[in-house]
Amino acid sequence: MRIAIHAFDGMTMFHLATPLLVFGEVARLDLAPDWEAKVFTEAGLPVRSAEGYVISEVFGPELANDADLVVFPSWLSELPDPSEGLIRLVQQSHKRGATIAGLCLGAYPVARSGILDGRTAVTHWNAAPAVAVKAHTVAFDDSALYIDHGDVLTSAGTASALDACLHIVRTRLGSAAAAAVARHIVIAPHREGDQAQYIARPVQDPDMDGPLGRTIQWALANLDQDLEVEAMAAHATMSKRNFTRRFKEITGLSPARWVLGRRLDDARQLLETTKWSIARIAESCGFGSAVTFRQNFIAAYSTTPTSYRSRFTNG
Repeated sequence: MRIAIHAFDGMTMFHLATPLLVFGEVARLDLAPDWEAKVFTEAGLPVRSAEGYVISEVFGPELANDADLVVFPSWLSELPDPSEGLIRLVQQSHKRGATIAGLCLGAYPVARSGILDGRTAVTHWNAAPAVAVKAHTVAFDDSALYIDHGDVLTSAGTASALDACLHIVRTRLGSAAAAAVARHIVIAPHREGDQAQYIARPVQDPDMDGPLGRTIQWALANLDQDLEVEAMAAHATMSKRNFTRRFKEITGLSPARWVLGRRLDDARQLLETTKWSIARIAESCGFGSAVTFRQNFIAAYSTTPTSYRSRFTNG
């Protein structure tokens, strides 16, 4: 897959490095050796990062002409309007079938191109009100981590770009490949797109030796068991109300949504790496029946477990 990543004067190294790191790991780990990520600038000239580093190994905008994925990792915080040339680049790339990704404030030039008109997008929560005013044809969600329409993906601020890029790997190559990349760069293998961008009252990650941490570890090891909120609260020796509140503060998700996500993650890896029957996978992951598993899988991924297996099976 050919990936074109846009750079500009004043962008931070972190924003540029995020897609280069995630997509570069795909090739370095030999998960898909044909994945190649390159950087382009609008004028084809070197640019200087916000930290003062000169980025000189760049291509011109023609790099996007045959790219399968065009990524805008960021944009200037003052939200200057993208040039007509950059807007045409987005529109033409989208029209010929390339996927467009706007990460963090990079959602702004994507939105201004018109390819998201009438649809929902996400950007950094702090900039969402200003972006929504200037790109008023797009509905901006200031809570989600990323939103994927298939042809266009946008993500929230900073570290959420890592989640979005891993999501792209998962969509193209499967959850086992995404997990391999996540392990190698030591980040969480999967955060839901609709997980909260930020927590209003920040708390530290749960101590794995504390009641919440032990319960999370227990739940991950027992996905086939009863993991209703009452059972999880009892395991943590907490009231249902207090457990639910603390769990959402820590994870950004309700216990029920978190459990469903972990069960679906486990099911996808089993579909990719085993020849188990659908019924056995459903039972192993705690869905109760193949019908319930299939319904939840289709709702989450818009495809059946069997179709998913045929696409991502390792043989």
